[in-house]
Parts: sequence; C-alpha cells; structure tokens
Amino acid sequence: MDGHNIIRVTGVEDISLSDTLCCGQSFRWREVDGGFRGTAFGKTVTVCKDGEDLLIKGTSREDFDSIWKSYFDLDTDYVAIRRDLSEKHPVLSEAAKFAPGIHILRQEPFEALVSFIISQNNNIKRIEGIVDRLCENFGEKLPEGSYAFPTPEKLATLSEDDLSPLRAGFRNRYILDAARKVASGEISLEECRTLPFSEAKAKLMTIVGVGSKVADCVLLYGLHRTEAFPMDVWMKRAMSTLFPGVDPCDFGEYAGVAQQYIFHYSRMHPELFE
Repeated sequence: MDGHNIIRVTGVEDISLSDTLCCGQSFRWREVDGGFRGTAFGKTVTVCKDGEDLLIKGTSREDFDSIWKSYFDLDTDYVAIRRDLSEKHPVLSEAAKFAPGIHILRQEPFEALVSFIISQNNNIKRIEGIVDRLCENFGEKLPEGSYAFPTPEKLATLSEDDLSPLRAGFRNRYILDAARKVASGEISLEECRTLPFSEAKAKLMTIVGVGSKVADCVLLYGLHRTEAFPMDVWMKRAMSTLFPGVDPCDFGEYAGVAQQYIFHYSRMHPELFE
C-alpha cells in the first residue's frame, strides 16, 4: 500500500490502461490527469501506471482483493496467451505484438448486457453519453459524486417513457426487456457463466434486440467467456482481409483475446484495407 487509499500493484508491466479501457469493452472510464477514472461494482477509482506498477487510487485493500484484482484480470498470464495465439497465425502474432497490453475486463454482467444493447448502431461517444445518463437518472449516487450502474430490479419497474431522457431511441425497449428478464429470474446471467457456450448464447439471444454480436460481447466482457468472438462489420472485414479462410474457432479458448488484438490492430492500420 502506498498511502491510506492507494493500492500499488507491482510488476504489472503487461497491462496498457489506454488500450484496455478505450477499446470499446467498457463505457464508464474517462481519461484524467495521468490516468483514468471510472466506476464498477458500485465503486469509483482512479487508475494509473507508475513505471511497471499499477496504482489504484480511492480504494482499500479489501476492495482491491474483492473487485479490482479480478476486474483488471491481473491474475491471468497474458504473456502465455500471446505466445499461444502468436503461434496460430503470423498476422495474429503481429497484432498481439502491436497491442500486448490489452486485458479483458471482468465486468458486472448486467452492466455489460445493457451497455452492449446500447452500443448497437452507435459510436463510442454516444454510447458513453447514454450510459452516463442511465446511471445519473436511475443509479445509486455514490460518495464520490458518481453513480452506480442501475440494478435490473430498478430498471424493470420503468416504462419506455421513463427512459426518454437517455435519448437511446429504439434501444429503450431492449433495455427494459433485458432488465425484466434478469430481474424476474427468467434469465440468470450467473448461470450463463457455466452453461455450454452455445446454450448460454442462445439464452441471451431470447432478450429482445440481442443478436449474435451483442450476446458474444456480454459473454466475453461480462462473463469472461474468452472463447467468444464478437463480430461486427469492422471485424468481418478484418477477418476476410487479414485471415481469409480462418474461422474464429481456430483461435481456440482465447479467441476473445485474439479478437481484441485484431480489432485494435485493424483500427490503427486503415491502410491495410485500402
């Protein structure tokens, strides 16, 4: 510990906060002086790097152990994962070297579900705005002045008109259906962690407005099913151009990590698609 509310995690050189927090996995982190400030699991912290150390400000040892260590996936050996994926394809090896510091966040599943429902046909700036308004209008106010993500029970009691301040349009109906199915127990997100992958995905897709891509995002970012490989228009283009004839299943149990490397590499190299 480096101060009464700062946790210093040593030897975490393999995480890039910018690549991890700004790559479209989560929409609740904002860049601040020298780091990022965000809220997860009803707690708000500021994180930054100090050389090879990770500093988490505004937390306790107990919250680090129960929330942030898992949230930032600090116990996973990403060096070994990169090595394994790099052997599968030369372009994937290049992509992994380009952004080696991406971690897959272990987010609260209901937040991931609603966030990726909101993400449909949307850009990151607008998604962040809608998510912020959702939390400010219906989430619990936290001591730091920020807001927790609203519970499914809270959202399940609302109407589409109640959600009009979000300016989320057609997505309001989807948000409410998701909240009602989770709050009623019709869908257990925790059960989706351990169900066979195809069953978990099919269950999520019974929510109005949840298609294959959104379901894969929830499985990967909310339930840490790292075999999930979300495919949007951009990823389909990247796969057909850079990996002709390759099926995402060929990337194995860490296909979702491969997806993040490919997505980031493709976004940063538009010349590959000219």
